[in-house]
Amino acid sequence: MKIAILRERRANETRVAVSPETAKKFVGLGCEVVIEKNAGAGAAYTDAAFKAAGAAIAKDSAAACKGARMILKVQRPAPAELDAMPAGAVLVAMLDPHRAGDELQAIAEAGLTSFAMELMPRITRAQSMDVLSSQANLAGYKSVLDAAGEYGRAYPMLMTAAGRINPAQVLVMGAGVAGLQAIATARRLGAVVHATDVRPAAKEQVESLGGKFVAVEDEEFKQAETAAGYAKEMSADYKKKQAALIAETLPKMDVVITTAAIPGRPAPKLISAAMVKSMKPGSVIVDLAVETGGNCELTEAGKVVVKHGVKIVGHLNVPGRLAADASMLYANNLFNFVSLLYDKESKELAIDWEDEIVQGTLVTKDGVVVHPELKPSGTAPAPAANVAPEGAPEDTAEEAESDG
Repeated sequence: MKIAILRERRANETRVAVSPETAKKFVGLGCEVVIEKNAGAGAAYTDAAFKAAGAAIAKDSAAACKGARMILKVQRPAPAELDAMPAGAVLVAMLDPHRAGDELQAIAEAGLTSFAMELMPRITRAQSMDVLSSQANLAGYKSVLDAAGEYGRAYPMLMTAAGRINPAQVLVMGAGVAGLQAIATARRLGAVVHATDVRPAAKEQVESLGGKFVAVEDEEFKQAETAAGYAKEMSADYKKKQAALIAETLPKMDVVITTAAIPGRPAPKLISAAMVKSMKPGSVIVDLAVETGGNCELTEAGKVVVKHGVKIVGHLNVPGRLAADASMLYANNLFNFVSLLYDKESKELAIDWEDEIVQGTLVTKDGVVVHPELKPSGTAPAPAANVAPEGAPEDTAEEAESDG
């Protein structure tokens, strides 16, 4: 079976869908691995390293895809890329299907059977394939370093002959995968860390990492988690109380990292313009939800801006800012998923269409969009604008599943 790995062409994408290690593993399974020239350059993976792993290097995407049974990518292919992909091939990538619009239909009409890795079911058997977790982990780590680079002071408390430097006060909003890694990283750098999340279980996780939990812990809060571990919809009264607590907390913070995201929906607005204005001059906000509209009303996608004396960091594709490690983890996720679809005896694809992992990630098949969440229209709403809706200060993380 021939597997093609293509160079990423979307803006700000530095990752690649295979590492030399996973290329070697695919070859060991009996696959022919063909990688487009310079596909790994952004992640410091050379063509020579791929050749040493047993892969072949193709001069362009058309040559890489010729005769390919499977195509691996990081991001959804742009419509122009589909011309090189043979009908009947299997495409595996992060398709961002809820925001793909007509591009999903284009993938279907190209005759591709496609799987979206970010739709991976949250079950134990699929943990090694969970790209949201692997990439969010790195994003949480990098967010703290990005904040440190923009913050004009030190993180730890330092005692010197010239005087004492007080530790930075850091608030992490959302204690999912990215949030917990941000807490751990900020603590390692010596900051005093605070964190907020609506799920009661998050309190123990935050405190186990040395963070201070910030939430209105009333009776409603104690019942705010489903049996599956997700946040329940909170009442308007609770949202108002929690928003007031955050508004009271923000002026005391030096660094704020926001991580709240809701699959298939715009990111909840956690920080209003008025809240930014209340913060100390020189403080920093890092918004990890910028791709889906941002958690801060004043975030500008792809930019670092100063508003009311506060630096607001809106870097796109934060995992891609650690391209080598992000590619390595993503490549491992892909290898584990592809291994589920592959028969080692026949050395061909053997997809079990009844498998819940297959059903959960399958987006297009036989020329149509088949995923139940996407099938009715085949399109999705446009990405959220970076403006706060009416009542935004109350739309806090209570509504959001955390970042992963």
